[in-house]
Amino acid sequence: MAKSRKKTTDLFQAEHDANLKKAQPLAARMRPYRLDDFIGQEHFLGPGKLLRRLLQADRLSSVIFYGPPGTGKTALAHVIAQHTHCQFRELNAVAAGIKDVREILEEAKGELETSCQRTILFVDELHRFNRAQQDVLLPDVEEGRIILIGATTQNPFFAVNSPLLSRSQIFQFEPHTRDDIKSLLLRALNDKERGLATIPVKLAEEALTFLAEACDGDARRALNALEVGVLSSDQKPVDFTLDVAQESIQRKALDYDPTGDTHYDVTSAFIKSMRGSDPDAAIYWLARMLESGEDPRFIVRRIVICASEDVGNADPQALVVAAAALQAVEFVGLPECQLILAHAVTYIATAPKSNASAMAIWKASEDVRSGRTLAVPKHLRDAHYQGAKQFGHGEGYEYSHDHEGGYVQQDYLPETRRYYEPVDRGFEAEIRKRLEALRQPKPEQNSSEE
Repeated sequence: MAKSRKKTTDLFQAEHDANLKKAQPLAARMRPYRLDDFIGQEHFLGPGKLLRRLLQADRLSSVIFYGPPGTGKTALAHVIAQHTHCQFRELNAVAAGIKDVREILEEAKGELETSCQRTILFVDELHRFNRAQQDVLLPDVEEGRIILIGATTQNPFFAVNSPLLSRSQIFQFEPHTRDDIKSLLLRALNDKERGLATIPVKLAEEALTFLAEACDGDARRALNALEVGVLSSDQKPVDFTLDVAQESIQRKALDYDPTGDTHYDVTSAFIKSMRGSDPDAAIYWLARMLESGEDPRFIVRRIVICASEDVGNADPQALVVAAAALQAVEFVGLPECQLILAHAVTYIATAPKSNASAMAIWKASEDVRSGRTLAVPKHLRDAHYQGAKQFGHGEGYEYSHDHEGGYVQQDYLPETRRYYEPVDRGFEAEIRKRLEALRQPKPEQNSSEE
């Protein structure tokens, strides 16, 4: 009777598992089981690379998987679970609390004591754990009672506590290549057990190429689009055309947390593209920020800064354009202000570049902070008050406009300093010539010195 009940229970469990598997989206069903089936991330998982060597030697320690969505972080964690001889437990930091973590840690400790078997704890969205929750993990990670695999889309140097970070190896996941995505899609179409091979599908090459491009390296997004396109068709075989592919893929949800590292990375790329005189790249990153909902005022402030820091006197008009854009953006607002931003960005990106004025203030500020303060020469001191003459203030000062060309050589610093060194580009080339001429000693000065 007991055996009969066990068989019935096993049958129900198998049916339950089968139903759960059917309910899973294609991306979840197609997760690889073996290390050799995993596609992508060759820079750390390819033959001879660090993570593969650690797994082959069964010497895995705590790791943090960092990268954008759909790049295989969860999939690789499950592969590791199949590959190692450890217990595998999984938590999602969005739903789990300290109590859940403590329960697993106690179970892991008991398992280690009774069977000498370690436990791998996979924490998805690790950055969603607060400091206290992360600290709970630290003693068990440090003592080796658990192997932590933390997955995060946020830069771990910002999102993970330093003590936990120092005890973990970080592996950065990159977006899948187009060829990776194509391989995953074709594998799904040919897999009878987990994929879509039971449904006849005629996949157009242009549709395959479109999905590989449009998914932005996100395998989950590409597989979900394939599944939607196949299952929504009444035709047999399914004619998966470019139109079907375009209809099946959801509008891109841009990864652009205004407080996260993607925000700073895109901003950095935007500024560096303007500085690097690439208007096409600068416009792309501008569009990326605008489509992600970035505040136009934040963008235009970066443009104003770039106009002075990177263009400077090579084209003084750049600051005028940037300042006008700042005012116009406030006045016009979205969506039309994108035209104003594009105007300013392309002007600054194509303008001649010089950071000479920026370098001048940085050097001078460093001298002020680190060196002895220079005294104001007496002839430059304020002489407009009663008693100034008694101190000798203002004596010997030469009024520039009383001299030919509106210029007279005299000391404006008590010792020679060179901060502003104009470059030989744009309008600053003219400034350089003028400054070189002004800095030449006068003949009469040479004579008197001799």
